[in-house]
Amino acid sequence: MASDTMFANGMFGNGMFGYYVSLAIRSFKRNKVLTALMVLAIALGIGASMTTLTVFYVLSGNPIPQKSERLFYPRIDPESKRGYQPGNDPQSQMARFDAEALLREKRGDRQAIMTAGAVAIEPDRNDLTPFIANARFTGADFFPMFDVPLAYGQAWTRGDDEARARVVVISSELNEKLFGGGNSVGKTIRLEQNAFKIIGVLKPWRLKPKFYDLTQSRFGSEEQVFIPFWTSRALDMSPNGNMNCWGGSDDQDEDKEGQYGLNAKCAWLQYWVELDSPAKVTAYLQYLKNYSDQQRAAGRFERPTNVRLDDVMGWMDENGVVPQDVRLQGWLAFGFLFVCLVNTIGLLLAKFLRRSSEIGVRRALGATKRAIFVQYLIEAGVVGLAGGALGLCFALLGLWAVRQQPTDYAELAHLNGPMLLTAVGLSLVASLVAGLLPAWRACQIAPAIQLKSQ
Repeated sequence: MASDTMFANGMFGNGMFGYYVSLAIRSFKRNKVLTALMVLAIALGIGASMTTLTVFYVLSGNPIPQKSERLFYPRIDPESKRGYQPGNDPQSQMARFDAEALLREKRGDRQAIMTAGAVAIEPDRNDLTPFIANARFTGADFFPMFDVPLAYGQAWTRGDDEARARVVVISSELNEKLFGGGNSVGKTIRLEQNAFKIIGVLKPWRLKPKFYDLTQSRFGSEEQVFIPFWTSRALDMSPNGNMNCWGGSDDQDEDKEGQYGLNAKCAWLQYWVELDSPAKVTAYLQYLKNYSDQQRAAGRFERPTNVRLDDVMGWMDENGVVPQDVRLQGWLAFGFLFVCLVNTIGLLLAKFLRRSSEIGVRRALGATKRAIFVQYLIEAGVVGLAGGALGLCFALLGLWAVRQQPTDYAELAHLNGPMLLTAVGLSLVASLVAGLLPAWRACQIAPAIQLKSQ
């Protein structure tokens, strides 16, 4: 054959590739049932693996890649000796006294104290009844630290923090609900029966996961109201989230703030710091150690110095943002893909070896082992692409099923561009790997034996 001679002479190119693809398609038409079984086997494996891989990708992805290596979550251990065991992790949140002390000393490029909350909103519209909205009580640096985008106005300043200003930044969703999506800067909104001035409106914004506060719904909707932290304390607004206290009731503040007071022995605040160089990270870690030593010398801390400074991805790993059941499902899905590939190898072997006489004739006419190997490997690749296309349909169906589950991350399970390319690449690689052994066995067929049997 002229085509095989061209290959043997090193002239393989696009023309030969197209020729082998056409041979593969003709082969599929001759063995429709066997081809359908191979395509289905690969499709099932690709569908299952891409469903779990997409969910894993959504949950484990970097939520703020442009600066995740510059944002850090400090932790210290202010607890009493009671229940102490060497090697324990420090508190996952910070007491108010320590958070405010670190904030005052300003050892980071930026730093933000924060906690979640909920506020009652009284709309100034007859068609809306009062409702509860998720809130974030935080400091002025929150917005530049986390690259929060503003559609209108601006965030408050550190001066507003110190003045306990009654200003607020609202989400695009709340702005749409209350003001029809227009520029509402300068308008008044009533929160917990107090009037606040709107100074900023966010663009649609949502970090996935909400790494800055992993005590709340990690993949839930965005907060609708952002209020200066000290304003929330001045108005006695109730925070939401976990709290860990280590003193008796006599150790808490005697004022109305109780466990939320400045001197309360309770950890309930999240604290983030931005550090823009490795040298600053090293210096800040040493600063945390010195601070812990000073507090122990003053009698506030009882345990040995135990501090941590995790970046965004390290903090997510520490908290197991990806649920164990998702990891297990991923391993099971790839195990299922492996089983599908083993079945595909068997089907390809059966198909290729049934064509032993055809291969023998081609070898006798001058086709090299290399030409036979490439032809059948390409045929396996075409099977893989067909299986991948069907597998994408199965993956979309699987992701739809995930979105019906009552989990906070379910609505995020969508196949995006990178995962689509991954699916195509995975199906192609899987089919080529499955085709290696059958193609190699096919090219080893001796032409003389096949010609004698004719």
